[in-house]
Amino acid sequence: MSVFIAAKPKGRIALIGAPFDSTVSFRPGSRFAPNALREASYGLETFSFKQARDLEDADFCDLGDLELPFGDPKPALELIWTAAAQGLAQGQIPLLLGGEHLVSLGAVRAASAYHPELKIVHLDAHADLRDEYLGQKLSHATVMRRCLDFIGPENLRQMGVRSGTRAEFDPTDATAPNSTRCWPGPARPRST
Repeated sequence: MSVFIAAKPKGRIALIGAPFDSTVSFRPGSRFAPNALREASYGLETFSFKQARDLEDADFCDLGDLELPFGDPKPALELIWTAAAQGLAQGQIPLLLGGEHLVSLGAVRAASAYHPELKIVHLDAHADLRDEYLGQKLSHATVMRRCLDFIGPENLRQMGVRSGTRAEFDPTDATAPNSTRCWPGPARPRST
């Protein structure tokens, strides 16, 4: 495994690979993304003349990939939570390289314990607010619903959501996205 270009031995931001994709429903393979991102980073030039900044000056380290089990997501989420919590306890900012959407839940659980005011900006075509998917509470399609257990629905903002289930958009459900949290908001009738 390679490390991300310009990574230091120690740093304020800690890259953590979370190679997990056991609940994907379309196409597996996102478990290979952490290493693919690292390899692709060597194609980057480190200096941005527009920002007058160099990645070489960034204060980050690469802690490698977690060894996550296949199958049951609970042990994988515990390992992700532990790694993120350890980084936070040491004053680091954990930055996960996933894996599927569900890996976010372990990091959100850890971050919400250190930052009770935590907010999530979720950029996705899907709301991922189902209560369960294919009979499972822990899934890529339920991850934002599970995150609400730690941050509350008032602390979630979603952008780019184009579709979902009717239940995910139910205005009577306090955990479903609505026009105040989801952009763009609900479709308006077209005038004729």
